[in-house]
Amino acid sequence: MLRALLISLSKAEWAKHLVTRWRVAWRVASRFIAGETLEEATRVIRVLNEAGLNATVDHLGEHTTDTIEAQRATEAILASLEEIERQNLRANVSVKLSAIGLTVDRALCRQNLEQIVARARALGNFVRVDMEDSSLVDATLDLVHWCHDQGYANVGVAIQSYLYRSEQDTRHLVSRHVPIRLVKGAYKEPPEIAYPRKRDVDASFDRLTDILLQGVLEAGVPQISADGRFPPIPAIATHDEARIRYAQERAKRLGLPNTALEFQMLYGIRRDLQQALVRAGYPVRIYVPYGTHWYPYFMRRLAERPANLWFFVSNFFRR
Repeated sequence: MLRALLISLSKAEWAKHLVTRWRVAWRVASRFIAGETLEEATRVIRVLNEAGLNATVDHLGEHTTDTIEAQRATEAILASLEEIERQNLRANVSVKLSAIGLTVDRALCRQNLEQIVARARALGNFVRVDMEDSSLVDATLDLVHWCHDQGYANVGVAIQSYLYRSEQDTRHLVSRHVPIRLVKGAYKEPPEIAYPRKRDVDASFDRLTDILLQGVLEAGVPQISADGRFPPIPAIATHDEARIRYAQERAKRLGLPNTALEFQMLYGIRRDLQQALVRAGYPVRIYVPYGTHWYPYFMRRLAERPANLWFFVSNFFRR
């Protein structure tokens, strides 16, 4: 019930107006959000880079309602790519397709996405397409495959382990050597299409990790690029130490070098674990969100599991 409430609140305009006016809300949220401007985000990324961490920058916003909003979101992502290049940052970008028009006009979204991935390719950079709720999975994967059909190899996608369909989707993507960010999933989905129990989500996550790591071998063991912008095929995105250990042990059994996979975490969470993985020789990429539309992102992070309410509060005081 609490999870459903938090997700509902993430979409409620009245709750957004109420919460975003509380100074304490931004004080807590700002621990996990790099700021409201690109300038603030790039300052954060530079600090991360200096600590040996790579980044993926996310301009917050989703489910735009008209072409003007979609164009503005596209321009913000293009500006991020330009600034990454100008400052020579070890970073790439993440994109939510609903932010650039997917729920307005699919042709518009494809046009905006191609503009982004083409500019990224020209700058020698990579674009990760985020996965959203289940209603958009097919459209998202269709556009990712379309990008690869057009020769844009600099495009990856996220896959959610709580969806039953994800094993089939992962096998198809791996067969094309598409880089995948593996996550557990952050949306409320019915039990008809998603595992309702955490232990089943975890088991699925490990199965998908196996598929990804085997795909590394089949692809000739590609590794992270020297500039930190192009990830290897598997990006294991979790703060769950059991899932991280599983990936590490499985990769070692397969004889893979540490640089053939990367771990991804959210900005502001488990900095101790981030640094431990860097010291162990693994690439670590931090998901760095920024923008004025921080409220839905923050609430959804809380709603992933009700326990995250305590998780976020406790991490506010943890360095």
